[in-house]
Amino acid sequence: MTATDTDIEKPKGRKHDQVIAGARQVFMEQGFEGASVDDIARVANVSKATLYSYFPDKRLLFIAVLKEECARQAQLTFAVDDNVKPSAALLQEAKRFVRFLASPIALNMFRVVIAESQRFPEIGHEFYRSGPGRSRQRMIEYFDAAIERGELAIDDCAVAADQFAELCKSDCFYKIMLNMSDGMTEVEMDQIAHEAVKTFLARYGTDLS
Repeated sequence: MTATDTDIEKPKGRKHDQVIAGARQVFMEQGFEGASVDDIARVANVSKATLYSYFPDKRLLFIAVLKEECARQAQLTFAVDDNVKPSAALLQEAKRFVRFLASPIALNMFRVVIAESQRFPEIGHEFYRSGPGRSRQRMIEYFDAAIERGELAIDDCAVAADQFAELCKSDCFYKIMLNMSDGMTEVEMDQIAHEAVKTFLARYGTDLS
């Protein structure tokens, strides 16, 4: 277990989970500003008193939703066995990451965070720390282990992690985010993933990759 894994909070009971699930649905549908505590309590099937007992204000609830969703995605980053070659591990991760970036939950989350982080900088900070930052660290740890096995030749794993993420984003992520595209087909997402891995291994691969 890595240090980043231990940072993930444990579940706090059924009512807490209901509040988080209800808030997640309402925030993703209505955004931070449009979401009301009344709507969240109704969707979560809890009283407002119960909701406030866990989260005294809406901002703290939104941060909790972000942390849980980000932690879920970060745990999936390079969730592979050590005996899987980088060519296969990278492709698995690229396909997962591309699909996540194109998913409604990811797009809505990015849009809400960007919209609210100017007023509430801690929302942006917590989003990065819990999500992209944690995934980046897991990627770095995977690269470090692959280097030890002679499977990759990387001088700076942090730079390599950033490069791999950007290869997976390609131009499509920004077009979807900006409503310039309706999304990607399965074939298009697979093509982006394959090209990202091919380019990455051309730079950092070894005979064992």
